[in-house]
Amino acid sequence: MKKFINVSLVLITNLCLLLSACNAPKSEESTKEISKVVDQSTVDRIDSTLKSFVDAGQLAGVSALVYEKGEEVYFNTFGYSDREAGTPMSRNTIVLIYSMTKPLTGTALMTLYEDGAFQLDDPVSKYLPEFSDMQVYSGVDSSGNIMVEPLDRPITVRDLTRHTTGIINRTDVPGLGEKYGKLDIYNREGNLTEMAEKLSSIPLWFQPGTQWEYGTSVDMQALIVERISGKPFHEYLKENVLDPLGMKETRYFVPEMDRDRLAANYRLGNDTLNRIPDEQALSFNTKQWPLKLGGWGLTSTLDDYMQFAQMLVNEGQHGETKILEPETVKLMATDHLTDSVKIRSFLENKGQVGFGIDFAVRLSPPASPEENNGEVGEFFWDGAASTLFWVDPKNELTAVLFVQLFPYDQIGLHKNFRDAVYGHYPFPN
Repeated sequence: MKKFINVSLVLITNLCLLLSACNAPKSEESTKEISKVVDQSTVDRIDSTLKSFVDAGQLAGVSALVYEKGEEVYFNTFGYSDREAGTPMSRNTIVLIYSMTKPLTGTALMTLYEDGAFQLDDPVSKYLPEFSDMQVYSGVDSSGNIMVEPLDRPITVRDLTRHTTGIINRTDVPGLGEKYGKLDIYNREGNLTEMAEKLSSIPLWFQPGTQWEYGTSVDMQALIVERISGKPFHEYLKENVLDPLGMKETRYFVPEMDRDRLAANYRLGNDTLNRIPDEQALSFNTKQWPLKLGGWGLTSTLDDYMQFAQMLVNEGQHGETKILEPETVKLMATDHLTDSVKIRSFLENKGQVGFGIDFAVRLSPPASPEENNGEVGEFFWDGAASTLFWVDPKNELTAVLFVQLFPYDQIGLHKNFRDAVYGHYPFPN
């Protein structure tokens, strides 16, 4: 009898504890686990938003894919991948991703970092001796001749990964810009070593670490991958990032049998959408050129690029495949720009962001409805033809948006897509 009473008391006590736990306020962590960003109203909002751009004649076609907590929660396409041929935009449409190549290059580089092959603060000249004896542009004299000054410090690998090298990438700097324009660094018959030789033949535009200036730094990351691994960059990328993730259609060269899926490129001007001739827009990807760049040049599909995004949101692992350690992904998604870097080119147009290793990193919520929407801790990048992807660790959400539109997003597509996904503005109180 005594034993029965003791067992009963234990059962009653456990039941009370269970009921208490069920009725207790949920912790922030448990709320996070059951929260959902994308529901049916979100799907309807995204559909309406994307369709409106096509209906307005601002896009020929658009596609989007969103995953949340490892599950597909949105996919749709609108319009045409080839308007003139009447080919609908589809899930397996191949697009030119331009600078969305850069995060893939950074990932390849960081696999070598994990092997201990280099440190971020190593001088670049340790791996690229072409940059051993650099000088820095300080203006032009009264005769228009370039004036130079010594380096304050060497270019580091970290400078390459965060765009603070000082390597020029524009032609509008008096004297220096003209020299840069004559280098022909993107000669398709060339290679990354020849590009390094050309870039190092002229002064840096500014002292390393003092400005954020987008440019050819990621191509030099690719060259470091070549020098350390002893393999051509595109082969190392394929073997260590693309193939392990099953990204079979992320490539520089699109073979003849797949070109019916290759999207046309369009330019919007004076409210008219005009096709860019294929021989101009697609020529880099329809011939086997020797030049394989780290900064741009890859093509991809929605599902291919989502494999990459899912690896990142899962801290370096996708399914059974591990590409990076969690600590490395966090390092890449951490702001590496110091407060002293005041001049940041167009980066401030991206919102309250800094820059990590080949990603922009969101540091604060949008300060106004005019800014791009998103969650703090998100990291992302985009491409010249107005493509976009982001990784939102807080909500375990990843999004990929594909279009082929020039000039780069002059229609507010990215902002409206983000607003459609999140449906609110997380303004600070």
